[in-house]
This record gives sequence, structure tokens and C-alpha cells, in this order.
Amino acid sequence: MSKVIRVENLSKQYRLGEVGTGSLSHDINRLWHKARGKEDPYSKVGEENKRETKGNSDYVWALKDINFDIEQGDRVGIIGRNGAGKSTLLKILSRTTSPTCGSVKIKGKVASLLEVGTGFHPDLSGRDNIFLNGAILGMSKREVKRRFDEIVDFSGVERYIDTPVKRYSSGMYVRLAFAVAAHLESDILIVDEVLAVGDAEFQKKSLGKMNQVSEEKGKTILLVSHNMQAILNLCSSSILLNNGGVAGIGDTLDIITKYLADKSSGNIFKKEVDNSKIIQLTRSEIKICDFKKLIIEIEIESEAERECSIDMRITDRLQLPFAFGSIGSLNYDEKCHLRKGENRYSLTINLANFALGVYYISLDLTNPNIEYYDRVENCLQFEVIKDPSHENKRYVMQNWNYGSYHLKINE
Repeated sequence: MSKVIRVENLSKQYRLGEVGTGSLSHDINRLWHKARGKEDPYSKVGEENKRETKGNSDYVWALKDINFDIEQGDRVGIIGRNGAGKSTLLKILSRTTSPTCGSVKIKGKVASLLEVGTGFHPDLSGRDNIFLNGAILGMSKREVKRRFDEIVDFSGVERYIDTPVKRYSSGMYVRLAFAVAAHLESDILIVDEVLAVGDAEFQKKSLGKMNQVSEEKGKTILLVSHNMQAILNLCSSSILLNNGGVAGIGDTLDIITKYLADKSSGNIFKKEVDNSKIIQLTRSEIKICDFKKLIIEIEIESEAERECSIDMRITDRLQLPFAFGSIGSLNYDEKCHLRKGENRYSLTINLANFALGVYYISLDLTNPNIEYYDRVENCLQFEVIKDPSHENKRYVMQNWNYGSYHLKINE
């Protein structure tokens, strides 16, 4: 396989604040340095792209020193939190924006679907926009005509094909735009989160089409999505971005596990008391009870005597729900009576029906059907694994600071 995308030391810098505020002087300064053959004076300033924190610089690096290669026919997922740099990377690869420094080498035609309506003229009909997109990709009118019926049939908007696309719903927009991008002659297909706008049936259909064109025609696919199941189903390898940098590249399942595990603090969760909350979870810890269950000990701080429900959610590594539970033997509608100050309770997890894999525990403090007092997502983690020496034995693995502890839960 030949390399179709090579990214080397790629960085993209943005200036914060209102458009035009002080930017003219900066642009002149940049041009003056460039005319003298000197380095961009702002290429060494700026801060890491942490959207949740306030910085001290007017410049931020949306991407910083990105390096990777993609071969022909690869299906690559790009995942990460909001603001990690995923969309910026795709815009650079699609040539809709340029990098601040570094290089991107692309071999072949690129078709991209980055935002709803990208590449479409709102006053033109769906029919005209199909031919417009074909022309942008360098295809002749005859080539587009040959694929026209197939595109319209896949999109499912035949009745509106001669209607200006400005009258389309966002879902219809995406249907037609994806159909055009997937069926016209391109070597690389880049798709951002926009498929989430479509309904479940069309998302499934689109993933199947991307899989088909990759296998049959050797088309390279780059997919950004927060749907981990979609990434896992389509992509054999993935790239994890975090704060503008590469946090991991490799097998998709490994990268998804790393992405989700980064949100978890292992087997102990602690946080400082927040005086603005009337009830809050301050600590939780996994305690081992016996071969068939785990016990979760939790501490709750309450500003006064009050009743609340303590609910537990367990999800797998793809964040799909596995089980729900509540404190001790209480049902969902039953409540715990909290004392003023610190309160301690225990949650029990029955492990008998757990499959092998990594699991995450989230805890909610609620007044059922009325309000949430506190919510902590993925605060604890455990893994059910096989005993390498006994095929029919399973264990729970805890990653403690001083090593690993294996608990036999089934034989």
C-alpha cells in the first residue's frame, strides 16, 4: 500500500478575541518578517488549547506538532473531546484552511463533508449541486450523469431533487451531501460529525457505504465521531487528539479504551467539598467483598438533614449501558436519610453476569423525578479478565497505585 496522506510537524495557531482587534499590526509584523526571510514572530508564542481554563496569551495552538501517515484504503477514526482539534485537522486536510507551520502531503482527490451545507449553493437545486460538486472534484458532466441516479437513490430525496437546497431540512442536506461525496470519484473521503444529523437508518446506511467503497475501490476514509460504536464498526485504526496534540495512534479498540479510561480515576475518586452544593459526593472507592461481588463505598456531604436517592450506572468501554442499581437493597423510589455533614454508604455490584472487559461506574445523587444534587461520570473503573492459566476462570483486575490485584469471581 502507498501512503496517501503524510502529516509532518503540523501546527495551527489562532488568535483569540474579537475579529480585527489588534490583528492588523500583527499581520504587518508577520509580513515584515517574511519579506526579510525571518521566522514568524508569533510561531513561538501561544498556549495549549485547553478550552476549560483561562489563559494569559492572545494566541492558542488548536494543533501542535501533529505527525502521522495514512495509507491507501485505510479507514481511520479521529476521536477526542470537544475542542481537541479534530475539526481543525480535517479542515487542513480538506484544504479549507492552511496550517501555521508544518506540512501536509496528500496524494489523490479529496471529498469532504465537514459541516451541513458545505460545498452546496443554497439557491441551486439538489440536481445542480450534484453537478457543481462533481465539477469541484474535477469530474466531467458525463461522469456525473453516469452516477446521478445512484446518488439520488441513495440520498432518498428524489422528490425534492429540483428544489433549491435552502428549503431542505438539515437531515436532507446531509443525506444529499454524503451521497454526492461517497459516490463521486475521489480517492479520500473525509467526514466530520455531521452524520449525527441524519436519522439512525441513514447513519447505518452511510457507514455501510463507507465500508463498501473502502474495500471495493480502495478509497481512504477519515471519520470524526463521538459515536464510539460507529468508529469501532468502521475504522481499523484511530488517532486520539487531546488539547491539540496526538495522545495516541493505533488499533481502534485500544485507542477508544485509552480515550474512555482517561476520564476515569481508577478505583478511588476524591474531590474537595463545594460549598455551593447542598448535597455532593466527595469520595468513592471500590472495595472487594468476595468472589462474586464488588462493594463500592461512598461518602456524601450534606448541608442539612435531607433525603436523596443514590443511583449507580455501569457502562462498558463503548459507554453502552450495562447495568443500573441503587444503594444497598433500596429500590429506585426509596431514599436514604442523610445527616448533616458526612454520610457513608455502600453499593453492591453482583458480578455473576459480567462479560470479560472494562467497565466504568457513574454515580448520581438525586431527588427522583425532581432534581439532581450531584453527578459524577466514570468515577470508578474495573476490568473482568481471564485467568491465562485456566480457560474457565474469570477475574476482576484493579489497577492500584502499588500494583495489580486479581479477584477470582467465577469458575
